[in-house]
Amino acid sequence: MPFFSVIIPLYNKEAHILDTLKSVYDQSFTDYEIIIVNDGSTDNSWEKIKDFENSKLKIFNNENQGVSQARNFAMKQAKGDYLAFLDADDFWKNSHLQDLFDLTQNYPNCGLYCTNYIFDYGNNFRISPKFPNLPADHNWSGIVSDFFLASLKFRIATTISVAIPKEVIRTIGLFDTNFTSGQDTDYWTRIALQYPVSFVKKRSAIINVSADNRISNTHASKRRFMTFEKFSEEEKKNISLKKFNDMHRAELAIKHKIVGDTKIVDFYKSDIDYGNINWKKKLLLKLPTSILILLWKFKQWLKTKKIDSYI
Repeated sequence: MPFFSVIIPLYNKEAHILDTLKSVYDQSFTDYEIIIVNDGSTDNSWEKIKDFENSKLKIFNNENQGVSQARNFAMKQAKGDYLAFLDADDFWKNSHLQDLFDLTQNYPNCGLYCTNYIFDYGNNFRISPKFPNLPADHNWSGIVSDFFLASLKFRIATTISVAIPKEVIRTIGLFDTNFTSGQDTDYWTRIALQYPVSFVKKRSAIINVSADNRISNTHASKRRFMTFEKFSEEEKKNISLKKFNDMHRAELAIKHKIVGDTKIVDFYKSDIDYGNINWKKKLLLKLPTSILILLWKFKQWLKTKKIDSYI
């Protein structure tokens, strides 16, 4: 059996899937299988891979049901001891699986293994996350003492930078298919509440922010964002979780305010403890929608100039 099962959901990524796949084949650690689930692509994604022959590769062609269903289907097919995830327009450096393997050996019994990552905006503009609540050593690796506190600015866990033991699925279950956005955050939260999380600050995963057809670029009104009811009891006793979720609630409220969905804005705002969110989010929640839209456009312009404002 392979050590890793690499799970890649594929939907309309014809421009990127072969490069993504190459980044897996170029891994220095080679004990893996790859499972690609074509989720009813309407472009030439399927044609790009359907005749691809490799003993490590399994390809499934399913009807479109969404990324969570595609991942869940692949997880059920997986033979590996650990599941690693990669989106079909993102990439790994060639040490990524080796870095994850080292974490599993150095910190056994974790439910979530995470490497650091890079946001690639194109045109040689990249942002490297920093984690002020972790030790300053840039080569640090270890057990994250407070997963939610460490994830307030940047997430410790992102979909393309993690691996989970297959046995964790028996306890946690699969991705929640009720959401089309935030289902990964929901999943890592469920794991982190029950298992230790390990992390290495070495950056080995690259999030291709400039790629076309990213879910994160879809208009907010067309996405089903995660909700937090399942964590309500845990929030009462876990201060860091409550703060982490409130920051996320504020982000979602701001996104829906920009598109004018006041009902959803009120839904998320109603559960926020405003002592848990920073001054910037408090200000953005108070600003008129017209000003928010201008600030959002300004932020996009700054990125074209290789500046990130974190607005």
